[in-house]
Amino acid sequence: MTATTAVLFDIDGTLVDSTYHHAVAWHRAFARHDVAQSLWRIHRAIGMGGDRLVAQVADDETEDRLGDLLRDAWREEYLELRKEVRPLPGARPLIAGLRDEGYRVALASSGDPQFSREAVEMLGIGGDIELLTTSEDVDASKPEPDLLGETLSRMDGVERALLVGDTVYDVAAASRAGLACVALLSGGVGRAELMEAGAVTVAAAPEDLLGLQWQVYLSAVTPPAR
Repeated sequence: MTATTAVLFDIDGTLVDSTYHHAVAWHRAFARHDVAQSLWRIHRAIGMGGDRLVAQVADDETEDRLGDLLRDAWREEYLELRKEVRPLPGARPLIAGLRDEGYRVALASSGDPQFSREAVEMLGIGGDIELLTTSEDVDASKPEPDLLGETLSRMDGVERALLVGDTVYDVAAASRAGLACVALLSGGVGRAELMEAGAVTVAAAPEDLLGLQWQVYLSAVTPPAR
């Protein structure tokens, strides 16, 4: 491979086993404010940015009235749970292996910047990735393509790329950015749903992507408008 090829990764549910911790944190946040929500419904929204999740799970009125308070409560709850989060099997060797093969690797997460940086530290991949972008870098989170577009715009010279994610929101964001998405089951979304959303292939966890023929799935990157 050359310096013109890149693999972008989501973080939560893709590299670290944090999806259900986030769901529980949101569940507790809603309960704090007497907005009863089923845990399964919250899990279905994990993967989109927190700026969208409240309205998706509850409604626009709840977002207008309590959105910022719920996000603050979620953050406090997750701070208590994050010590239980662990890397997903194969995550670190997958990233290191791609770097060794000559791919440029970046992380693009709609999550909280602090938690994303902590995940990089936990995985020990700071020296293997070129870039980390998070919710603070764009106005619109997944499933909008803005985060992926911003990531690629900062990686000068990338001509072909793809995304690895674990939710239908990752798949949608990749599609809207003109990229293929390799999807994982480690976020708790079923294979059939990910394939129906447009994933080009589905594996169980990062370790199952070791040895993948990545070049088959690379998409041409459209240069940003100037």
